[in-house]
Amino acid sequence: MIDPRTLLTALAFLAFISLGLPDGVLGVSWPSIRSQFGLPLDRLGLLVAVTTAGYLTASFMSGYLLCILSIGTVLAVSTFAASTGLLGFAVAPTWSLMIVLGFVAGLGGGAVDAGLNSYGARHFSPQTLNWLHAFFGLGTTIGPVIVSLVLGSGRAWWLSYAIVGSAQLALAMTFLFLRRRWEEVGELSAGNKEEAVPAPALETLKRPIVWLGMLVFFFYSGVEISAAQWSYSLLLLGRGFSEGAAGTVVSLYWGSLMVGRIAFGFVANAVPLIRTLRLCLSGSMAGALLFWLDISPVATVAGLMLMGFFFAPVFASLISLTRDRVGRDHADSTIGFQIAAAGLGGAVLTALFGMLTRSFGLEAIGTSILVSTALLLVLFVGFTTGVARRPSQ
Repeated sequence: MIDPRTLLTALAFLAFISLGLPDGVLGVSWPSIRSQFGLPLDRLGLLVAVTTAGYLTASFMSGYLLCILSIGTVLAVSTFAASTGLLGFAVAPTWSLMIVLGFVAGLGGGAVDAGLNSYGARHFSPQTLNWLHAFFGLGTTIGPVIVSLVLGSGRAWWLSYAIVGSAQLALAMTFLFLRRRWEEVGELSAGNKEEAVPAPALETLKRPIVWLGMLVFFFYSGVEISAAQWSYSLLLLGRGFSEGAAGTVVSLYWGSLMVGRIAFGFVANAVPLIRTLRLCLSGSMAGALLFWLDISPVATVAGLMLMGFFFAPVFASLISLTRDRVGRDHADSTIGFQIAAAGLGGAVLTALFGMLTRSFGLEAIGTSILVSTALLLVLFVGFTTGVARRPSQ
């Protein structure tokens, strides 16, 4: 018989793959979507913005939801919402309906992300959390493959969303069937430790350490995503890389991030997290400096890959540290706020870097990445040296 902890851990891994799938599907299917509805190319931004709004709303409210519903119920309902949005894409007759469905899909994804991270901070080791986030990268990798196979076989784009949405629906039904197991396993993991009563979300927001943590997630996610989104344009249009070479470099960046998460998972339980993350963020700043200096093509590529590799353990490890930094009674709400701040940071810094290129040219991208990474290190030091409930590593 399968151990309940093993079963739920495997289910969490599947959930993180499912979180990454829609991100990978949208970009590749967009040319076909815009062609069907007769849309301009930049209308993709509207769909992304609305989906992000749903994601942020659910993430921000996740602490409240976990106070009134069990984690199993939250995961089941949220995954069902995500599947509804994705399956709706496959049959939506109008662009306006797709926009509405994008918000629904974002709500589901944000609640699943925040809910699993909150649960993982209580019951999963740093090793498991790092591997969970590596599986998110696996989902974003599988998504484009699904679309490519569908389009390559002569089928329409909507079949990709039917496949991904059906997988989400199956996951939702599994979450529903096992919804009580999450609390049972949580009680076993906690042992005799007394669980703190969750504090009201407004009380959590009054704590400066919470806002500092949100800023760390804002800048971390912002620079991680912006580096991927804008490095291709900088390499292709500003530094003489070919289309194929620039695309390969971006793939190497994402690959470094995924490999780093897998590798760090093997040592995460045996190293002092705070000290190790300071070294990693220092290493990522060194990579950003190398990318900015543009000494040679090889050095530029190495700098971007170093950034990806050293960024790898940051997100999941910060989730692991949050309960110690803010206290157990504020942890669930704080993690939800942090997930929301991460999503907002990815959107805001990506847009800001683009605006800076209009005034200062493409090289503003490298400068912005370097400055943001340095600021991230400063904020992280502030977050991990603030007042905590328990001594940290």
